[in-house]
Amino acid sequence: MKIIDVYRRQRPVISCEFFPPKTEQGTASLWRAVETLKAYQPAFVSVTYGAMGSTRTQTVALVRRMKHDFGIEAMAHVSCVGASQAELTELLADLQICGIENVLALGGDPPQDQAAVARAVQAFQHANELAAYIKTLQHFCIGGACYPEGHSAAPSKEVDLFYCKKKVEDGVEFLITQLFFDNQDYFDFVKRAQAVGIDVPIVPGIMPITNFTQVKRFTHICGAKIPLQVEHDLTPIEEDLPQIEAYGIAYATAQCRELLEAGAPGLHFYTLNKSRATAEILTHLGFV
Repeated sequence: MKIIDVYRRQRPVISCEFFPPKTEQGTASLWRAVETLKAYQPAFVSVTYGAMGSTRTQTVALVRRMKHDFGIEAMAHVSCVGASQAELTELLADLQICGIENVLALGGDPPQDQAAVARAVQAFQHANELAAYIKTLQHFCIGGACYPEGHSAAPSKEVDLFYCKKKVEDGVEFLITQLFFDNQDYFDFVKRAQAVGIDVPIVPGIMPITNFTQVKRFTHICGAKIPLQVEHDLTPIEEDLPQIEAYGIAYATAQCRELLEAGAPGLHFYTLNKSRATAEILTHLGFV
């Protein structure tokens, strides 16, 4: 089933993102999370793709199992960083053999010490080029990423939006946003995107705050901001993880409710391979 067809026939669409674990304990935690969240009937799940294709085999195996063993539609992330066209063709063929019809086409960020090597060998420099190539295969529904606060490498929001539109023109059928904590950033982005002719679903990406130190690191890397009030509220209790999690769940629930009431096409949860926060939020929102 192609994900764009889900967005065309139902709203809101709930989805969850996972990443390939590195340990046996992490693997067990992942499958517990998938099993728990399956009860909320997500329309699809996605699995990330490690830097320089480092988790390629795992990504394929995970999406295959999620679709065929758990019965949840699955989408594989695909990145052009460090990958030749032959490698990407082989990866996409593996996914097709597994019955996977959905991919998220990403530019990707190479490890800092391998950036020059990545540029030298990769077939495509940008996500729109990767999307255009995948489209020629005529098998996959293609998703893409977008950045309400602007991509950290873009010189301006206008330039970032130009390349976002280019991705859509080259084959991306829906967009999932980078994490954000101020809904106004999402609303403003959607308005600007529609003004330049981007007419695909723009799905808000939600990361519940369960560890403030971790979230600060994530936002620093991706260029997102933490609202001053949130920082003010969480800084005094930064080491108290139960309090942080309770705050994060309440904050994300309110955030999601406002997004859905304003017409967002769905919610895409960055689960970090955990289920409790996402499950509680979905319960509070009535997805039971």
